[in-house]
Amino acid sequence: MLILKQDMRSEFKKPIGTLFPTISDAKDSLDKKGEKGLLISIGDVTTRKMLDEGIIPDVGIVDNLIEREPSDYEICYDNVTLKTKNPPGTITDQMWKTIKEGFSLVEKAGYNVLIVVDGEEDLSAIPCMVMAPEGSIIFYGQPGEGVVLCEVDKTKEKAQDLIKKLEEA
Repeated sequence: MLILKQDMRSEFKKPIGTLFPTISDAKDSLDKKGEKGLLISIGDVTTRKMLDEGIIPDVGIVDNLIEREPSDYEICYDNVTLKTKNPPGTITDQMWKTIKEGFSLVEKAGYNVLIVVDGEEDLSAIPCMVMAPEGSIIFYGQPGEGVVLCEVDKTKEKAQDLIKKLEEA
């Protein structure tokens, strides 16, 4: 398990990618997704807003919380649902394995996958950036600011650097 230390939190709050005010503003950037790339959404608000815009993620990751409060959003689309546990401020081995399984289900069987996290999904963008296939795009919420679009091919190295700053437990 990797743990985010208190003194590193500010560095992990910086957007890794392009910040857009809304999903609508980011829609035109979907053409940046490569042929074999996946469309990944992280967070209840981001995933719900994507679905509202008619954008169905290949992989969605939610925790049924919005800024640590219970979410009223119902995330519902044609998907295979996977469940995992991941305490706040961590990336568990189970989270890594579940994300990898989700990617595999999309790539091998063409399923849409929704990963429901018991705990918190906030750091899940990092393993997604590291493991997603070339050409993938990740959307995640930036509280109070909008949505961040990550082109995996451009952010993988940054994600690997951030992993080195997490503490192993």
